[in-house]
Amino acid sequence: MDKNSNKYIFIYSVAMVVIVALVLTSISVFLQPKQKKNIDLEKKRNILSAIKIEYDKNDVEKVFDEYIIEMFVINTEGERIEGINPLEINLKDQLKDSPENQKWPIYIASMPNGEKSYIFSFYGTGLWGPIWGYVALKEDFNTVTGAYFDHKSETPGLGAEIATENFQMKFTEKTIFNENGEFVSIDVRKGGVGNDIHAVDAISGGTITSTGLKNMLHSCFSAYLKFIEKNKN
Repeated sequence: MDKNSNKYIFIYSVAMVVIVALVLTSISVFLQPKQKKNIDLEKKRNILSAIKIEYDKNDVEKVFDEYIIEMFVINTEGERIEGINPLEINLKDQLKDSPENQKWPIYIASMPNGEKSYIFSFYGTGLWGPIWGYVALKEDFNTVTGAYFDHKSETPGLGAEIATENFQMKFTEKTIFNENGEFVSIDVRKGGVGNDIHAVDAISGGTITSTGLKNMLHSCFSAYLKFIEKNKN
C-alpha cells in the first residue's frame, strides 16, 4: 500500500487511536485497585483527624483498625443497610439521588478515655468548588468530639482556612441540639458568637465558604437526624 495515500493515512490513524485507547484502558484497569486503596487511606486519615488521633503516615490502617470498632451504612430513615462498605460511599453521588435512596456512612470509634464517638460524613459546596469533612459526636449524640474539613479549591488564607486545625478546633464541645432537644445544627456565624454553644466564628474574608460550610453541616446532619434521634433517646 502506498504510504503516501489517503487510505494508508486513514488506516494508520485509526489503528493508532485504537492501540492508544487499549493501552490507556489497560493502564486504568491495572491502577484501579491502587487508586481505590489510596482513596480509602485518605478517608481513614481524615476520620482519624476528626477524632484527633495522632498517627504515623505509615501506620494509618493499623491505627484506624485500632480505634474504629464498627462502621456501617444507613438510609435517611436511620435504618442500617447491610452489605455495603462505608468507605466506598461517595457522598457527592449520593446527594444527586433522591433522599429515600441515599446511603450515609457512619464510623464508631473507641476513644482513649474509654468512651465512644460516632463519626459522620459531610459533603457540600464552598466558593470555588466542593468542600467535605467529618464530624464526631460523643455518646450523647449531641456534643462534638472533633471535626475535620477539607476543600478542593477555596482561596488560600480565606476560605481555605476551613482545613486548618485552628478553625476545626472551634467545633469541639459545640452541640447540635438546643436545651429543648430541638435540632439546630452548628451555625458558622460572622461577627462573633460569644458563649453560643451552637455556633462558631466564621472565617474572616471567607463569607461564602463559611456559608457553604454552615449549609453543609445542616443538610448532612439532617440526613443523619433520624438515626441520631433514635440513638439519642
